Amino acid sequence: MTYAYLGPEGTFTQAALRRVVPAGRGRPFPTVPAALDAVRRGDCEAAVVPLENSVKGVVPVTMDQLVSAELHITAEVEVPVTFALMARSGTELPAVTEVLSHPHALAQCTRWLAEHLPGARVRPADSTAAAAREVAGTASAAGVAAVAAPLAADLYGLETLATGIGQRAGAVTRFVSVAPAWFPSARTWLDRTSLMVNPGDDGPGRLLDILTEFSSRDIEVSRLHSWPTGDRLGSYRYFIDIDGHIENPPVREAMSAIAGLGAGARFLGSYPRWGRRTGEPV
Repeated sequence: MTYAYLGPEGTFTQAALRRVVPAGRGRPFPTVPAALDAVRRGDCEAAVVPLENSVKGVVPVTMDQLVSAELHITAEVEVPVTFALMARSGTELPAVTEVLSHPHALAQCTRWLAEHLPGARVRPADSTAAAAREVAGTASAAGVAAVAAPLAADLYGLETLATGIGQRAGAVTRFVSVAPAWFPSARTWLDRTSLMVNPGDDGPGRLLDILTEFSSRDIEVSRLHSWPTGDRLGSYRYFIDIDGHIENPPVREAMSAIAGLGAGARFLGSYPRWGRRTGEPV
């Protein structure tokens, strides 16, 4: 089975892929949409993409893809993220004038960069590893550095100028595996179900009614995130994670009740929850 992932080699997404399927084959793609397009075309059976970070929240490009594509989440994994600043050999920290990385990585390192490189220009890249690869390239100008995973320095022959430059120690990114199959993973009784709910014209006023359908059945809502529909200002759909499997009777009853409220609910997947303490599905 071949998994698409946000590449190139050395990304945190590749590390997540190895946790999801240690023996699975990975095929790198330059962007999240490109990786998911490969799944839609059938070039890859599934993809692993970043969904949210404990410091800077959701990854917008992934959210947009889940809104517009009939893809389903089949697994999740949490990966600790530690950032390093790296450049070509011989580059000194005071000589750095430009820093490249993925926007989420740059956002998590804003404080360190402002303190240590206040005059440096920051420039977004498609991924942290893509930034490291660009800096390592012969066409890269002097004084350019990348923020990436520490292992990227070895992969691309760069010199590490600083480590642990993230805003918070213990930062974690949640990644999900997605596939076109509609059927959910087998129940483990310690599962998570992801939904996208459109409350309709009543908007936020109906959100309380929707959440009540879960709470009245003792279903824990572990994540709630609003996302603009794009139709008009103040119009949102909601990404909701709940504890439980779609085949559990209370979950099915809640889904039926939400439909009865006139809200559109799309099933995004049921899959084993990732254990925060053990680093394994719980």
